[in-house]
Amino acid sequence: MTPRVSLVTLGCARNEVDSEELAARFAEAGLLLVDEPSSADAVVVNTCGFVAAAKKDSIDTMLAAADLKGAGGPQAVIAVGCLAERYGTELAAELDEVDAVLGFDDYPDIAAKVQAVLAGERPAAPTPQDRRLLLPLSPADRVFGTTAGGGPDKTGQAGPASGPRVPRRRLDNSPMAPVKIAAGCDRRCAFCAIPRFRGSFVSRPPLEILDEVGWLAARGVREVFLVSENSTSYGKDLGDLQALERMLPQLAAVDGIDRVRVSYLQPAEMRPGLVEVMATTPGVAPYFDLSFQHASGPLLRRMRRFGDADAFLELIASVRSFAPAAGIRSNVIVGFPGETDADVEILTDFLSAADLDVVGVFGYSDEDGTEAAGLEGQLPDHVIEERRRHVDQLVESLVADRAAQRVGEHVDVLVEEQSDGRAVGRAAHQGPEVDGVVELPDVGVPVGEWVSAQVVASSGVDLIAEAEPLANRLP
Repeated sequence: MTPRVSLVTLGCARNEVDSEELAARFAEAGLLLVDEPSSADAVVVNTCGFVAAAKKDSIDTMLAAADLKGAGGPQAVIAVGCLAERYGTELAAELDEVDAVLGFDDYPDIAAKVQAVLAGERPAAPTPQDRRLLLPLSPADRVFGTTAGGGPDKTGQAGPASGPRVPRRRLDNSPMAPVKIAAGCDRRCAFCAIPRFRGSFVSRPPLEILDEVGWLAARGVREVFLVSENSTSYGKDLGDLQALERMLPQLAAVDGIDRVRVSYLQPAEMRPGLVEVMATTPGVAPYFDLSFQHASGPLLRRMRRFGDADAFLELIASVRSFAPAAGIRSNVIVGFPGETDADVEILTDFLSAADLDVVGVFGYSDEDGTEAAGLEGQLPDHVIEERRRHVDQLVESLVADRAAQRVGEHVDVLVEEQSDGRAVGRAAHQGPEVDGVVELPDVGVPVGEWVSAQVVASSGVDLIAEAEPLANRLP
């Protein structure tokens, strides 16, 4: 019988792209993809290994899949993704319920690996390693470098850690799709372990990205969400520090694509030209996902980051000088080692002045292998949680006020679902999953189409809007 595989994806949009590439590899090898883990022979869990909560969620998901094993259920549970790569042999030793732990280097042969597991084999789990050492230190040398598990692809570019690119296979019918424009990160933030297990920064060639976006458009995608570990670094290893500015208008011109959105922007790398292109190019969402992390200059230096409240407010003012209604979101960490009450006050003052649309607030926790885990000035857990709650409560009020300011605005909404007599979608200032939605009365517009509407109310970060007459809607 043809082996049946169910893919379960956890974590960020970058993992979603990885899963669709894994799905293409399975399909090319003749394996049958099924939605429900209970009806699969093998359940492949694409894990997240970013922070403690994500790790726990990944482990709980694998254990839940293992509970299905037995008569009529899956024969094997297989871990892939960031948690599998980051902990490899340790994860395999501690989770007997999981039949195999596969790393990024296994991706090119993933179908054969899964079939081997179903035949009773137990492939060796990856030994944790610093993947930054797999490519030359200089970004300019990486275009001819090699990576474990793949080496140069057909364009001569070094592929990501997961090997050479393959066609994607869509796992849903969403009119929005993430597109990975690069892999890895060269920054050395003291709290972040991602570069160690994702590797150094490698850009995908622009033509390859354009081809993929065209492929997605032909399958009904209307909005693409450009993702990477650090999108503002795009092109530095290709010898073009303005590659993103040049590529965005080209992506927006792809037939069938109505909106292009960029994520994961590093404030220290934002350039005036990039700000202008993102804020003024037709078809590019004026949406700025700026990773501030904090606002106290001295504390940011301890984090191995740059900037301060004044610099960040100047950047925000620059964005709004081009696009007053631009969406601006960020994440912040409280309780980093050495953080003082004065640092927290600087952060809250900044947030009050910044008028951001969405802010994710995270309490600091040690991550294995990071510089911050060994820093002096570690704060007690109860202090970190108290500060997190304090900032989170402030943010909840601030973002609700920001949403209320949008009452009266005209928004173009991509309808993504119909629910209980309502159409639900997102406006230009709202990224997928985490930035709120726009709710409209059921206007008879199918998923994947656009509605021009006027905002009439808000609820937290969500907006309620009324559709304009049909003649005024976007084509």
